[in-house]
Amino acid sequence: MDLSLKIDTVEDISVEDFKKNYLVPQKPLLIKGGIIKKTPAFTKWSVDFFKEQLGNLEVDIYDNAKIKSKTTALTGGDLKMKFGDFMDVIKENKPTTLRMFLFNGFKHKPELQNDFPKPPIFAGLINIGFLFFGGNSTSVRMHFDIDHSNVLMTQIKGRKKVILISPEYNDLIYKIPNNTFSLVDFDKIDYEKYPAMKYVKGYEFVMDDGDSLFMPSAYWHFNVYVDGGYALSYRKMAHSFADKYNGFMNVTFRLLLDKFMTKVAKEKWTQMKIDGAMRNAERAMQRLGVKA
Repeated sequence: MDLSLKIDTVEDISVEDFKKNYLVPQKPLLIKGGIIKKTPAFTKWSVDFFKEQLGNLEVDIYDNAKIKSKTTALTGGDLKMKFGDFMDVIKENKPTTLRMFLFNGFKHKPELQNDFPKPPIFAGLINIGFLFFGGNSTSVRMHFDIDHSNVLMTQIKGRKKVILISPEYNDLIYKIPNNTFSLVDFDKIDYEKYPAMKYVKGYEFVMDDGDSLFMPSAYWHFNVYVDGGYALSYRKMAHSFADKYNGFMNVTFRLLLDKFMTKVAKEKWTQMKIDGAMRNAERAMQRLGVKA
């Protein structure tokens, strides 16, 4: 895998330039602190602040050591914990396998949105901000967002390593049919088992405190929390009709199909998805004129 692509990086950007140069052409962009520094969240949103605001709330925590399935999005929390206790794990900044994602903190504390309103470059109909938390060394498997939304993710606290890959590599990256995940373990890629990965190109970089990342619709991303930290993501509706259609199909028919088949024919269905991902990768290599 070639991760030498260089992501465009700016300190700040106007709405017009963002739309013209990144949103419409669907090109990723790293914004170095220029968004959150304009908001109260930059100075207010500390571990202690979150504990004070939401500490007694019981939340679902995911444990990477207990991944139930690598071939489906149908996973639930592995344990429940007081939000304040989990924030202590973040603050301790020691290696762990615990993380929390898609947490709608604004639902529980609507006034928090006043601290970090949706940035002007992402103005639109969807106005939901999700918080993501991860302990030191926690990784998030390679995936793209199921609804094909454009995503603006701001790393509030803690460094995060990101691998970003264009959807043009869907087959070479061993995309699991009817799902939004790769079959490949990006913590340690096995090129003998997954030879098509040798022909994938992407970006690799580290986000620092306050950095914002624009991820276009259906872009693959693999994250590793270098430090215990947390991020906020805003979403914007997919730009093209094809992405709107695929996002709709993913969250309706494809998700329901996968849920049903996983329930009635779990092992057989799982193997069918694995075989499909392997077969699609082989065909993609054939189109490139290369062999496994």
